[in-house]
Amino acid sequence: MPKMPDMQQSPDNRNIAIDKVGVKDIRYPIVVQDKQREQQHTVARVNMYVDLPEQFKGTHMSRFIEVLNLYHGEISVENMETILAEMKQRLEATRAHLELDFPYFIEKTAPVSGARSLLEYQCRMLGTLEDRFDFMLEASIPVTSLCPCSKEISERGAHNQRSNVTVQIRYSEHIWLEDLIAWVEECASCQVYSLLKREDEKAVTEQAYDNPMFVEDMVRAVTEKLRAVPEIDWFKIQCENFESIHNHSAYAMVEEHRPQSCG
Repeated sequence: MPKMPDMQQSPDNRNIAIDKVGVKDIRYPIVVQDKQREQQHTVARVNMYVDLPEQFKGTHMSRFIEVLNLYHGEISVENMETILAEMKQRLEATRAHLELDFPYFIEKTAPVSGARSLLEYQCRMLGTLEDRFDFMLEASIPVTSLCPCSKEISERGAHNQRSNVTVQIRYSEHIWLEDLIAWVEECASCQVYSLLKREDEKAVTEQAYDNPMFVEDMVRAVTEKLRAVPEIDWFKIQCENFESIHNHSAYAMVEEHRPQSCG
């Protein structure tokens, strides 16, 4: 066959390098470490990018899919750096990015009845490889919050709502998703469950009433919790309360980097 022209490698004279170019929103099976069962198979939305030097018109999009298929059934945090290195090599790039957005399921036990059910947590893994490998783990955790002000000023009850705490971390040693999620849930007015019997509903309602939390309280409580974990080098905590008596959400955020030791 006659040689086909490679338009992506043709020159571009605008002198504009591109920071990220690639493919986005690919649904693909991945493997995640499970603290109880060793592995959990799930389906991720995958984004793959590389940088593009100013002299080239475009990148070869099909090569991203080739790399993905090369690691079919083996895509996980353990080999993310290897996948990124393969992306750099095949696409002749100096920097590569891989983002995995996936549902993760944990079995929870209702506090009184003991009823068991699975609860979904939306999680992300983000890896970048340039001169060194950078990895970030993220989890979004649904919780319940009860308003301290409402409890203080109301004669009957207090308003509560579903809240969502999103935590991003960088760590020096492995952190289990189960542990990260549990640390956050301990800092809320009450946890969220997918299955509750009447006796459980009574228990969680009363627990939230006895443990009122502003959005500010929750991000500060999670900050204290993560500060106590020496393996965590950096974290960002965001909390959003989907207010039940307002048409807006309440929001708070803390970002912190652990200082490097001088020893």
